[in-house]
Amino acid sequence: MKVILTVSSPPHIFGTDTIVRRMRDVLIALTPACFFGIYYYGNRAFITIIISVFSAVAAEYLYRKVAGKKTSIYDLSAVITGVLLAFNLPPDVPFWLPVIGSVFAIVVVKQLFGGLGSNFINPALAARAMLMASFPKYMTTWTTPDAVSGATYLEIIKDDPGFIPQTADYMALLFGKVGGCIGETSAVALIAGGLYLILRKVINWRIPVFYIGSFSVFAFILGREAFFSAHVLFEVLSGGLLLGAFFMATDYATSPITPRGKIIMGIGCGFLTVVIRFYGGYPEGVSYAILIMNLFVPLIDKYVRPRIYGKRKQI
Repeated sequence: MKVILTVSSPPHIFGTDTIVRRMRDVLIALTPACFFGIYYYGNRAFITIIISVFSAVAAEYLYRKVAGKKTSIYDLSAVITGVLLAFNLPPDVPFWLPVIGSVFAIVVVKQLFGGLGSNFINPALAARAMLMASFPKYMTTWTTPDAVSGATYLEIIKDDPGFIPQTADYMALLFGKVGGCIGETSAVALIAGGLYLILRKVINWRIPVFYIGSFSVFAFILGREAFFSAHVLFEVLSGGLLLGAFFMATDYATSPITPRGKIIMGIGCGFLTVVIRFYGGYPEGVSYAILIMNLFVPLIDKYVRPRIYGKRKQI
């Protein structure tokens, strides 16, 4: 009996891992933060999330339909972009705002550059930055879980140097009963989701660990008013640091591929977040820090790529 062997190109490794499975795990990890956001901010937060997700999926479907490309909505990446964008919005934004943001994220940032895996910056964060620049009034109007308009802790400490972080409600910061964006306030929910992704090996531990760790070190050293004066726990729990570290800085397409590159990414994000938060005009710096480091990813990958086995370094 004649045996015919077919030789194909590598890789020759079979596995059950798929894009859909990884995206599904990310959605599972985002569920606790989603629950707390809806629980504290009510139906309006829920509707904002739904509109953001629907707009992202519709934008991806329609763009690829018009462009004559195969639909890609079933890989769930557009769903995640919609959820992350909603998580970066205040609870009481007008409902047309997530529509504009989702269309920008999907069409301009993702699809025009080739689709999933080809975008060079995080789509949800790019959309947030665009909305912040275009509609600052809506993007900086906050509502507390008690339905009272007010500033976030980061805005308070930015505007009032005399504010004492020890007086903050740390239990509220842990569980999310404070003013802020829909999905960024519950530290417990975000840490639980991040640990789930690490244990499932969906994300690498290096970026979030070095991001949060370097942020803590730089925040302690630089301080807000003087060196070695910052209250690190307050800074870590306030704002979008945990959401950014676990769910956005770890985006496959916009983060380095090597272990050393991931460490550099985390440290760079931590440093830039502290600089923008402490010395910039905005009370928060997570989004811009990650976007800036996204631009450096090709350079990082170029200089920290592993040496080819057997190749000698030129002198």
